[in-house]
Amino acid sequence: MNIHLILQGKGGVGKSYIASIIAQFCNTKGTTLAIDTDPVNATFAGYEGLNVERADIMDGDDINPRRFDALMETIFNANCDDVIIDNGASSFLPLLSYLISNGVIDLFKEYGHTPVIHTVITGGQAQIDTLAGFVKLLDHFGQNGEKLVVWLNEYWGEVVDRNIPFDRMPVYKHNQDKVKAIITIPDLKHETFGEDVAQMLKARQTFDEAISSDTFNFMARQRLMKVKNHLFDAMQTHLAEV
Repeated sequence: MNIHLILQGKGGVGKSYIASIIAQFCNTKGTTLAIDTDPVNATFAGYEGLNVERADIMDGDDINPRRFDALMETIFNANCDDVIIDNGASSFLPLLSYLISNGVIDLFKEYGHTPVIHTVITGGQAQIDTLAGFVKLLDHFGQNGEKLVVWLNEYWGEVVDRNIPFDRMPVYKHNQDKVKAIITIPDLKHETFGEDVAQMLKARQTFDEAISSDTFNFMARQRLMKVKNHLFDAMQTHLAEV
């Protein structure tokens, strides 16, 4: 069983969108369990078509051990191919600390599961913060067989530093052996593709739901199909053997 954890300390950068994409892709390959642990903005749980379960693991600013134990019980008892867990920005540091101090990732591997850590880096104003979140994950994951997947969300602009793209930045070059894959969510023409995707996300629809919906006209459905195919092809290329 693959256990996908979407982790990033910066909010509003597309974590839940990425969680939904992963869940939709995994649904084409087998059975899934989707879980939303965001204590503030449970966006992922709003996707009714993905049957996302809500798991409240926080008690104030800290992880509640009993609630986390219940989450682990749910995961280990899951009879599925992939588990997708979306986590909120406010619980990023407490959850990261709890995962490390309790050896959770090693426990997954010990029982034959494959942990896959996903994070997102954006262009624009949030680039510095999302890069910092990426560095935080590098301190703990990737060196012991964990798979780290970086999603570049270009909605707010390309991820570049003084014209140097992410895959040539020192922070990546010095750690590329820890990164399983880089998947790019391309900058979309906001008046067409971008507006279509934004409308789909606002309605908490999957690609298939939106494409089959009368809410979108013919050309909008074709554009959404093109976006879906781009993302699914990238995941098939980079995550097929996960």
